[in-house]
Formats: sequence, structure tokens, C-alpha cells
Amino acid sequence: MSKTIQEINEKIKKGHAVVVTAEEMIDIVEQKGAAKAAQEVDVVTTGTFGPMCSSGIYLNLGHTKPRIKIGGGTCYLNDVPAYCGFAAVDVYLGCTQTPDYDPRNTNHPGDFKYGGGHVIEELVAGKDIKLVATAYGTDCYPRKKLETWLNIKDVNEAVLFNPRNAYQNYNVAVNLSEKIIYTYMGTLRANLGNANYCSAGQLSPLLNDPLYKTIGIGTKIFLGGGIGYVAWNGTQHNPGIKRKENGTPIAPAGTLALIGDLKQMKPQWLVGSSFQGYGATLTVGVGIPIPILNEEMARYTGVKDSEIFAPIVDYGTNYPNVIPGNLGEVSYAQLRSGKITVQGKEVHTGSLSSYSKAREIAETLKDWIKKNEFQLTQPVTNIPGPDSGTTFKLLKERPISEN
Repeated sequence: MSKTIQEINEKIKKGHAVVVTAEEMIDIVEQKGAAKAAQEVDVVTTGTFGPMCSSGIYLNLGHTKPRIKIGGGTCYLNDVPAYCGFAAVDVYLGCTQTPDYDPRNTNHPGDFKYGGGHVIEELVAGKDIKLVATAYGTDCYPRKKLETWLNIKDVNEAVLFNPRNAYQNYNVAVNLSEKIIYTYMGTLRANLGNANYCSAGQLSPLLNDPLYKTIGIGTKIFLGGGIGYVAWNGTQHNPGIKRKENGTPIAPAGTLALIGDLKQMKPQWLVGSSFQGYGATLTVGVGIPIPILNEEMARYTGVKDSEIFAPIVDYGTNYPNVIPGNLGEVSYAQLRSGKITVQGKEVHTGSLSSYSKAREIAETLKDWIKKNEFQLTQPVTNIPGPDSGTTFKLLKERPISEN
């Protein structure tokens, strides 16, 4: 049997749709089988909540009297530089940007206490943000300096646009070196002192639709506590990675570019974060509904942590120097147990993403759908899959000769 998204939406409108979370789907598939689960369940909701460095916002500030052309000038939001190489009053703030006065890693490891992600969180929370901008002045935009307070309710547009979110699987980070290191995977103690991972595993969106059968451009999602959409495949989208029989990749693979109205979002789902010795970032909440169109999708969404594997990677030497290979694979069930074995040594694990928050996102999205506050969308086109030929390439460095 098969269903269409349109048919599922009709059931949502009438209050007849059966909606379960990815956690709940595991038990249904185990007890009743994928075929029966496909008949009974219409939508499976997923969730993830973790640091996503490729995130940011764009704002249209509105014109001043007299007008100012910030494009080509400078712009600071709470002392954090925003990119203003667009039109007169359009700016983009990336979550990893830090103030000019931040010493960064001059005194290693730096604290990175405040950055673009923290500005985004405060803006969404309704706090006033200090705006300082300069311009070179033109006949039609004569003003050269602007200092004011900015509030999200006063700007024309405030949009969250994230070029790369919701990574499909990721590395388990360890450190084989003799010294402590500070990375985007957190602090890693020397000599296999700990292991960090970052995924909601069986709740994670792209691990429940591993071949991107239902997720594509235009897919409606939970983003930052509001409504968002898949805008494109994310940067570094690498679908050709080797996969298990259940379709899940055994290394970082698919990614999503996401967009949504920042004015709808909530600060508990967009949290400014600091990584010692590495930088500032934004912790983002993402939830994607998976329509159960057929038995295949029921089987995919019944995946559990013991069936999803991640590679163990040395961040002391191999990762920074792009040395291929890993130290083995480990399941998310093992990771969530609190300890794994690496090279014969018992190593304690820690997660950078919150499983409890991922569960809350999946439950929230489930509630929205059951109340007919959220309907599914038919993607315009699916994101590139394993057979698309899309691969992530390293930069081909070419020396720049002196003239």
C-alpha cells in the first residue's frame, strides 16, 4: 500500500492522522512489522538540538532619515561585525563572528564568551541590540554614521538562514595526542581521555530518511521554535558515503540549508554557545516530519540507536591534517551508554547535542500536526541522493605567483 502527502494532509485536517515520534515508531515497527506500521502511521516526527556553526540571520533594517547606505560600509550588532556587502540596509550576521576586541586564541585557550550566536539569541528574545554603522555617503544616501538601538519587532525582515544544518551522522571525536586539545567537538583530553559525539541518533531527521526520499527543497519543518523550510541541500552535502543495509551512512553525509522567519522563533531553540579554544556558535533546534508513504519509509523510521554507527576519529593528528581512516565504528546505543572501547581502552563518552531536547522537538512537532497547526509540504525536488554524483571536495590549492 502507499499514500500521498495530499492524502495525509486531508487526514490531518480531519483530525484522523496518526502521528508518532521516531522513538515511538521503533516499538511500532518492532511489534507489528513495517508493512502494518505503514498502514497505521501517517507521520513520524524527528528532532535534533545541537551546535550548528553554519548558521546566521539576515536583516532588513529599514531606511533612516536621511538615508544611509550601509552596504560597502561597516555594521556592528552589540559590537559583533555583521556583513554588509549587500544593498543599503541589508545585513547578514553569522553565528561564529566575534567582536573585534575579543582576544580569540591569543591567550590560548580563548573563552569566546560572546559572538554572533549570542546576538541572535538576544534578538529573538526581544532584547534591544546596539547598532553602529558607518558609510561613505552618496548623493542619494548622504548619511555617514548611525548609532541606535534595534529590536526585532521594528525591523522589516528578520530571517534565519543557515547554509549547513542537521548533519546526517557525524564523527566521534577522540584525542590520541599527548596534550589536551580544544575543538568544535569540545575539549578532548590527551591519550583517549574522553570521546565526544554530536547527534540525536534514532531521533535525528536525516537518519530517519537516510536516502532523502521525502525531504527536499520546500519541505516544511520545525526551525528554532517556529516554522522553517528546506531551502537547498546544505554545504558539504556528501550523499555518496558508504552506508549500512538500512541506508544509514557510516560517516558524515547529507546536510540541509534551512530558512525561516526569525520573528516566529524562540530563544530556547536558538541558543548562543561558546566553545573554549575554538569559538562562538549557535545551538539550533530542528525537527522534520517524515510522511509514511509506504512500507519502505516505515522501515527507515523504525531505525534504532543500535543500528546506527559512527566513525571514531582522532582529532589530535588525523582530523586537522586530513589523514583518512578511523579507529573503528561504534553504535549510538554504545555512545549513549556512557562508555565505549577504543584501542582496547574504556573511554567515557559525552554528547554535544541534547537528546532530551530532540525528544521535546519531536513531541512539539507531533502536537502541532495533531492540532492541524502544521501541514506537510510536497518538496519541489528532493535533495541529491547517493546516486547523484554529488561529493564534497577539498580545496584544490594553486600557488598565486607574484607578478
